[in-house]
Amino acid sequence: MAEGERQPPPDSSEEAPPATQNFIIPKKEIHTVPDMGKWKRSQAIEKLVALLNTLDRWIDETPPVDQPSRFGNKAYRTWYAKLDEEAENLVATVVPTHLAAAVPEVAVYLKESVGNSTRIDYGTGHEAAFAAFLCCLCKIGVLRVDDQIAIVFKVFNRYLEVMRKLQKTYRMEPAGSQGVWGLDDFQFLPFIWGSSQLIDHPYLEPRHFVDEKAVNENHKDYMFLECILFITEMKTGPFAEHSNQLWNISAVPSWSKVNQGLIRMYKAEAIPSDTWGLGISRLGHGQSEKHQPPQP
Repeated sequence: MAEGERQPPPDSSEEAPPATQNFIIPKKEIHTVPDMGKWKRSQAIEKLVALLNTLDRWIDETPPVDQPSRFGNKAYRTWYAKLDEEAENLVATVVPTHLAAAVPEVAVYLKESVGNSTRIDYGTGHEAAFAAFLCCLCKIGVLRVDDQIAIVFKVFNRYLEVMRKLQKTYRMEPAGSQGVWGLDDFQFLPFIWGSSQLIDHPYLEPRHFVDEKAVNENHKDYMFLECILFITEMKTGPFAEHSNQLWNISAVPSWSKVNQGLIRMYKAEAIPSDTWGLGISRLGHGQSEKHQPPQP
């Protein structure tokens, strides 16, 4: 450019704001810990929720049949057959095409996570299979570290809702239940995650989860209390009698101690140590439900 030559003035149209803009008054959107999930939610989270919504819809489309037996409604087998047929297609909606080779393996964990179609039962081994399903998605990069809150409070919580609907609709038996001496007939992990959610809560203490009023007022916000509510809906009689382990836990002074104790209990009792090494071949066949230590 020749010395003294002047540059043309910048085009004012490039600096002008758009003709129309939308503005909103800021408001508080995070009131509880689960609310944080919507700010940390990837597309994969939404797809997983949609997958679980499909399973939920299939329950509505497969009503229980009339049968003499009170428990283990055989319509569950019809529902499960549909999942067995469509599992890979469902997982393919979550897994990107460049990872399509992983779909058949990951789909097995999904099928193993909803109960046993022969016995029509459900237990902590099936719950562990869903945790393994989510772990697989993390390992292959479908789920990210940023998704960790939404994985628990969005995806796993939706999974729990669907499993509870299965249990109630088809009157599924508990797989390998320890009765009153077990923590719960069907679940374990939500008690661990739910107790961690309540650590340092300003007013809810472990003693409050046996208080019907406290549970009714707070269960929508806290996973642990939602578990307690479901137990009270499914069982009758004094809480201390039908859920003795949880009743004892309510005497623990802090949620951090409850959480630590539940983690130790899960490692020692809920899943035998060799289940993880043998993988899903042990899950869904009752072996992981027996709570027996491996033989030397």
